[in-house]
Amino acid sequence: MRDDSSEVPPSAAPAGPPPSPAACPGPAAASAGPGTGEVLDAGEVLDVVDEEDRVVGRSARGEAYARRLRTRCTFVLVQDGEGRVFVHRRTDRKLVFPSHYDMFVGGVVGAGEGYDEAALREAEEELGVAGLPQPEFLFKFLYDTPEHTWWSAVYRVRCELRVNPQPEEVAWHAFLTREELAARLEQWPWVPDGLAAWQRLVESRGAPA
Repeated sequence: MRDDSSEVPPSAAPAGPPPSPAACPGPAAASAGPGTGEVLDAGEVLDVVDEEDRVVGRSARGEAYARRLRTRCTFVLVQDGEGRVFVHRRTDRKLVFPSHYDMFVGGVVGAGEGYDEAALREAEEELGVAGLPQPEFLFKFLYDTPEHTWWSAVYRVRCELRVNPQPEEVAWHAFLTREELAARLEQWPWVPDGLAAWQRLVESRGAPA
């Protein structure tokens, strides 16, 4: 994985059609994509919650997605010292939305873990940094579709550290300005839950200027 010194600058980010994403798995598809080997984190144990975000049980991640059990996750908007947004493309080994783009880092909340704890852990892991400030909580919403359902806590953090994203999680990354990000919203395949979080952030005027 490239580091900051070799990262493709925002102006050089691909403007044309991106590589075709792998098919997004439905509720019963918890298997790896072609040639990728085992899907990441399918056996991770998560809390299962109800419509009020109360814990009602536990399940392995792959089973939770296959059975459409409601779980918890975090979305962390990361901005650098210039206010640009960290954008990345997910690897083709991700359990949901493989090879899609995302303007958030984050992930599932583990069994017995809190949202704040998960937000910091996931952000540091995905960015490949240590000593990140505690992300600022913004709001929470229920992401609910016929395929997936999870309570989603949205955060924001400033990162002026040198990022070195996990190659298992991140296939490409760059820091984009608000204008550059907006120009690509119609060009690239984005994770739908991230788009839902982004739209709520824009509506609340919490998105970067």
